[in-house]
Formats: sequence, C-alpha cells, structure tokens
Amino acid sequence: MTKYILYKKQTLSIVICIFSLFISCSDNVLVETPLDFLSPEIAYNSVEGFEQGINGLHERVRANYYYGYNDTQSQLYGIGTDVAFQGEDPGSTRWLNDYTTFLRPDNPWTSWPWNNEYNQVQRANLIIKSIETSSDEIWENEAQKNALLAEVKFFRAFSYRLLTYLYGDVPLITEPVTTAKADFVRNPISEVFSQMKEDLLFAVSNLPAPGNEKASGRITQGAAWHMLSELYIRTGENQLAVDAASKVIDGFNYKLMTQRFGTKLGKDILGSGDVYFDLFGYGNHNLSENTEAIWVVQVEPLITGGGNNTGERAWGPAYFRIGNTPDGFKAILGEFVNGVYTTYSDTLGRSVGWFSPTNYLKYDIWKSDWDNDIRNAEHNIKRNFYYDNPESAYHGHKIDFNLYPPGTRDPNKDTISYIYPYWMKFADPLNHFTEEARSGGGNNHKDIYAIRLAETLLLRAEAYVNLGKKDLAAEDINKIRIRANGKPVLPQDVDIDYILDERARELYGEEFRNITLRRTGKLIERTRKYNNNPKIPGANIEEYHNLYPIPLAAIDLNIDAKIEQNPGY
Repeated sequence: MTKYILYKKQTLSIVICIFSLFISCSDNVLVETPLDFLSPEIAYNSVEGFEQGINGLHERVRANYYYGYNDTQSQLYGIGTDVAFQGEDPGSTRWLNDYTTFLRPDNPWTSWPWNNEYNQVQRANLIIKSIETSSDEIWENEAQKNALLAEVKFFRAFSYRLLTYLYGDVPLITEPVTTAKADFVRNPISEVFSQMKEDLLFAVSNLPAPGNEKASGRITQGAAWHMLSELYIRTGENQLAVDAASKVIDGFNYKLMTQRFGTKLGKDILGSGDVYFDLFGYGNHNLSENTEAIWVVQVEPLITGGGNNTGERAWGPAYFRIGNTPDGFKAILGEFVNGVYTTYSDTLGRSVGWFSPTNYLKYDIWKSDWDNDIRNAEHNIKRNFYYDNPESAYHGHKIDFNLYPPGTRDPNKDTISYIYPYWMKFADPLNHFTEEARSGGGNNHKDIYAIRLAETLLLRAEAYVNLGKKDLAAEDINKIRIRANGKPVLPQDVDIDYILDERARELYGEEFRNITLRRTGKLIERTRKYNNNPKIPGANIEEYHNLYPIPLAAIDLNIDAKIEQNPGY
C-alpha cells in the first residue's frame, strides 16, 4: 500500500506540473532572457513560431484519432456502447467492457481524456495569450493575426467539448497557468458552453473559407460551423443549430460525393467498388475533387515526422489466428515473404479484433436494405472469409465453423475475435508501406475524417427533429440514403433513434460514438439494449455512468479548493 501511495503522489505531482510549465517571476533580478532553448518568449514572437504552436495543437488532436486505438481512443470510438465491445478479450478490465470496473477515479485510462484535453487547453491558452500580447509589427494585417487566433480557439472549444460531454461540470481555464495552482473549481457546464460558443463564433468569423486554408487538414469556417451546430443542439438552441449547419451545407462548395473518384479507380481489389468505398481510399481524403471532406486528420507517412494509422490492427478480425482447416491444415498461409508464408493477407492487413461489432451493428441496422444499401456491400463490409491453403480440400472455400467437430472450437473466439464483418474503410488493401512480413503490422497510412458533410446533414436532421420538422429531417437523411441506394425514410419514421441508426450505418469508426450517445442522452438506454458482449451483456452500465469520474489526481492535489466527485463514484 505504501508503494502504491508513493507512486500515486508522484503521478499527481506530474499532473499539477502540467499547469506550471512556464513559470515567470516579477523580480527583475531574476528575469532571464533565454537564447538557446525553447520557451514561449522565443517560440511565440513570430508568425512562424505561432504556426509551429498550432502544428502542436494538431498533433495532440491526432492522439484522439489514431494513436493506437487502444484503451484510450477505444472509449471515444465506441467500445462499451451500442456498436462494439472489445473482441480480443471481452472480459478484460483494461478496456471499457464493464463500466463498473473500468470507470474508476483511479483508473489512468479514464483519466486520460481529462489530462490530454487540459494539456491541450494549456497549450491553447498560452498561444492565445501570446498572440493577443504580440507586437503588431510581426503581422501583415489584423486578418492574419485573427485567423491564427481563430484556429487556436477552435481547438480550445474542441477540448472542452470532450471534457464536458465526458465529465460534466469542469474547471473553465481561459488563461495560461504559469505558477503552481491548487484551487481549481468546477464551473457549471453552462458557463463552459458559453465559452465554447464564444470561441467558435470567433472562429467562424475569422478562419479561412474552405479552399483557402494553408494546407490540408487546417481548420476552416466549415469545421467551425459544424462544431457550432452540434453545440447549439446540446444547448437546446435548435434553430441556431439548423442555421449553423446550413452555413456548411448551403454556404460553401461542399457536396456529397455521388460519382466514383480518386486513387482506387480501376483497382477494385475486392472485385467491386462504389463511391462510398472511394471516400476511404488512400490519398482520396484530401483531393480537391472530394467535396465531402470538411476536416481531415493528416497522417502523412512519407515525410520526416510523419506517422501511421493503426486502424487495421484495431478494427479488423484476427483471421490469421483461426488455426487449422477442418481437415487439419493451416487455415491461412498468407503472403510468401523471404521464403516463408506469413499467415497475413496483404488485402486484410494484420488486425487483432479490438473492436468487435455488436449484432445491432453487424445485422440489425441493415435488415431493411440488406441487398441494396451500398454501405453493406461486400467490398465495404467484408462478411466472407476463405481458407487459404492449397494442401487442404477446403482451399478457397468460405470459412465455416460449423464444419468442425462439435466441441472443438471456442464459439466466442471464432465469432467475436477471429472472424466477423470487417468494415473495409479501415483497411488499405495491397498498399502497406511497412513491415512486409506482417502485411503492415496492423498499420496503414490513410488519413482520417474528423468531419465530413454526411455528418453535418445528420446534425441538421437532428435539429429539425427537435423542432418538430420531421419532413425536413427526412429530406436531409434521404440525401445520404439515396447516395447509398437505401430506401428513403418516411418523415413519420424519423426520430433520434433512427438518426443514431443512420449515423451507425454511415459514420461507424468516424464519429466518437461515446460522445454522440452522451450528447443525445442515449448512452445508457442503447448500451443496455444493444451491447451483446458475451461475457458482460449490457456492459454493466448504470445510470451514474452518464458521466465519467473526476480523476482522483485532480481531486487530491487540489488542496486549496474542493472539486466534487461526480455522483456514484
């Protein structure tokens, strides 16, 4: 116990030190002029320095989208909700399989969003303060200054979006913390929302219009209006939400893609393709002809400092682990590299089954349009896998676990880890740049949509439903469904649950499902109803899990004021 307490105190000290990275002193005797190491005084005294600071904010946002998809990102994307549970080990306490064991104040994985986003808030506040107090001489004009300021404020609002939806009332910090501080208090969520609105309204007025951004992935007015629309829905200002979404949908050159495009033309590796498949082709996210992309998180593998996307590892099944064919031969030989078979397919990559889709996602939401909705086509959701060993009589046959003698297979492993429908938007067939002998090792190098127009349409539809205008909601939803060749929905059938179903069909693995369900008040109901984890059905979710616990570190070190814990913890 003593060792645990000492470790915990060290951890708490690290947390509070985040807010005292840049300590200053008013005594002139102690003033130092740094010349040869990074400090705010050096970094933030030129436009180039501010640009580097903004690059750092982008880098930290990437942590939410593709740094591992493990215990951290998996919470946001939807493990433990209506769409997925952890398939490699559905009973594991390291993942959000069981709310009662995972959501604990002392669990570092539930504290990760808090620490990551407040780290980002501190960075943003420092840049904002530095821009606001900078010399006019470094700027070409006020518009240049405000454009950078707007991008930083967008990121601050983005961080508070995650903090409020996960934790509720949180400390609202709008100035850089430059000395040790232990008297934080939780501000009412309404105050935090007001600050987010202020930041986003500044952003929509000062960010560049879509197409005028300096580089792919930079934030534009389109992304800011989208985020503002979502916030207005949350605060009950639904007509403002409609107006904000309409700025995106009708005010710029965004359009749903309806014709095939990009790098995959003539390269339908799975035998067929369509425009939905093309949306996720390597290199297609940033194409100027892609009029659907609003904000794309950049991966950039071919430059110094570039990265990779571990989506294949997270989202696909561990097909290479199924063992032998029914007649006793190795079931998957895979590629032949350096004189040996790897057991991995370059078409599928090396996936390990972290996100195992629920039956709701795999089957239920497709029933009415199983054969016609292109999003359910085999090249978009691969449902059929085949034995790959010429020595076996089953070579080329569809993998079927009913062919094995009764009692010789683990049905849970077979159907929730080894073989399950694989959303191919996460894969990059025959395009792995690294680890040839492991077919990419679970990585590919595709960019990731943070926002695309289909989601904006669904936001506006949600606001219309809240306003009682189901006919207009159906009209927006049907723009997406017609593109997908799905049956148009009738106005009387549109409600928030239908919209959440359509979001699952269109945006699985793109939206932060955890955040969407919390924002709409549907997390508990839908998790209980649809999460069919065989070991923990319904994920043991309770009413108080509508909010995360405030991290114990934030409470214990805040010795000069009291931070109340959320109820139930």
